[in-house]
Amino acid sequence: MLLDDETDADAIAVGRRIRALRTERGIRLAELAERVGRAPSQLSMIENGRREPRLSMLRAIAQALGVPTDALLAPEELDERSRMEVALEREMRSPRFRELGIEPFRIPKGMPDEALRAILRLTGEIDRLTDERQATPEEARRANIELRALMRSQDNHFPHLEQTARDLLRAIDHPGGPLTQRAASDIAAHLGFTLHYVSDLPSSTRSVVDLKHRRLYLPNRVSRDPRGPILQALASRVLGHAEPSTYGEFLRQRVEQNYLAGALMIPEEGAVAALREAKERRAISIEDLRDAYAVSYETAAHRFSNLATRHLDIPVHFLKVHESGTITKAYENDDVNFPTDRLGSIEGQMCCRHWTSRVIFDVEDHFNPYYQYTDTGNGTYWCTARVEHSSQGAHSLSIGVRFDDTKWFVGRDTPNRRVSRHAVETCCRRPPEELASRWRDGAWPNVATPRTLLATLPTGSFPGVDTTDVSEFLEAHAPRN
Repeated sequence: MLLDDETDADAIAVGRRIRALRTERGIRLAELAERVGRAPSQLSMIENGRREPRLSMLRAIAQALGVPTDALLAPEELDERSRMEVALEREMRSPRFRELGIEPFRIPKGMPDEALRAILRLTGEIDRLTDERQATPEEARRANIELRALMRSQDNHFPHLEQTARDLLRAIDHPGGPLTQRAASDIAAHLGFTLHYVSDLPSSTRSVVDLKHRRLYLPNRVSRDPRGPILQALASRVLGHAEPSTYGEFLRQRVEQNYLAGALMIPEEGAVAALREAKERRAISIEDLRDAYAVSYETAAHRFSNLATRHLDIPVHFLKVHESGTITKAYENDDVNFPTDRLGSIEGQMCCRHWTSRVIFDVEDHFNPYYQYTDTGNGTYWCTARVEHSSQGAHSLSIGVRFDDTKWFVGRDTPNRRVSRHAVETCCRRPPEELASRWRDGAWPNVATPRTLLATLPTGSFPGVDTTDVSEFLEAHAPRN
């Protein structure tokens, strides 16, 4: 039974007031139940806050107790013991309490106050930890912003991780050059882990580490380079990562794992020497770095962003963009003006349709790299990009530099050129008014962006949907009279 709409009184607090008034007047529960024409069990549920009485029932109870109805509804100061009991009863009815598998219990009168305080402090700590680990979209964006600021302040170069990589490679007598799969296994053995390939690895994981038995489990059907999952899993152990308590800590750990894995697959000393020699020849190429170390384009692009500014004096930017147009990873220290939300977050924003990272999805030649100059309100930038595929769809990966630094790169003679004014909606985020007006109330798109990306997307009618694409698609396929 529910309270009438005339009041939103808290059922627990109302029940407490009824019990307190009944006790003060020396009225037994059965006697009060008889006066209001209800069974004692029904009245007991009301007093325990397990049932919300209708206003008519409250009036009958108030009359039987000789008080106005407002006395049961009006806020009233409770003593400390009552406040703690009310707070614990509320906790026991919360979804989080049930998720712990703890059945609600009756709070006995003889329970010491210290026990109540201890339980409430424990439930409060559980709530705090749960809130921290379930980052809201805004918290996720703030964490990304803080992490990107840290990376920019260090030119995306972390000396302590480079040193850790050198120590591990020295421990297995790595001769330099590409890290083989055998060398990755040697690193695991050096750290005391054995590798086990299984068919039933949880689908949401890339690997699972059994810390007790020092076993690293990997899927027996590895569609991509197996070195990555092995080294990332081991990196967490090498760096002494504990279970993250905040979303920001989770992101930092992921960056450190990926960085260390990259530093092992593309060792700093050899890569820097090769890149400096390529710069002297004005022939820097991400493809060459990829091929020299037998890694993915994404790994090569990440690694180049680690080394370019510190060792080559070249500021850079890196973008990873999902085929839906959503930016999933971003780094820059070359003053490129990426789209941001009101908090300054780049991840989750729509990449400009004229930027290299979006244009490449329409390029038919998937064998050769794609190069492009893009004129922006903040100067001209040159980018090189590739598309790679994963279980979440296709992603473009691009490295870019300011116009003045283009002279060091292969592909600087490209004729491809675009203009991007993403800060202005009419650049590409909003269809031309004539087209938009025809389809404004006649389209209902369903987003294809993976749900794992939606947490970082900005709010809007259809987060993750490029409305210009939708309007152009509908216009192209609409029946013609």
